Amino acid sequence: METNRQKKIGSVLQNDLVDILQGEVRKNGLTNLIISVSKVSVTTDLGVARVYLSVFPQDKAKEILEAVKSNAPLIKHDLSQRVKLQLRKVPNLSFYIDDSLDYIEKIDNALKGEENPIENRDLLEKRKKA
Repeated sequence: METNRQKKIGSVLQNDLVDILQGEVRKNGLTNLIISVSKVSVTTDLGVARVYLSVFPQDKAKEILEAVKSNAPLIKHDLSQRVKLQLRKVPNLSFYIDDSLDYIEKIDNALKGEENPIENRDLLEKRKKA
């Protein structure tokens, strides 16, 4: 359960991280790429912030995640310049890809019956006879 303080810090970080990352995308001329920060959760000691990124197109997600991770110290520095009046210490950033949209899409497809395991028995996992 997140405290109000954790939530507030998370939303401050989220807004500034979106600006920083989208600024980098524009600066590098990557016009066909969208990065958004879907969630930032901060640990109770405020030492680590888990940053969940949504990347479109999805096939670039791994590549972008690696680039963001390798630039984490620079991103943290930019972030500290922006939030220095609100936070004394900026948490360490750890980045992850948010795949919840893919998960939701799979559920939607299953509910629409596009991948119905009852009609298509091949989708069911085979049970072993004991």
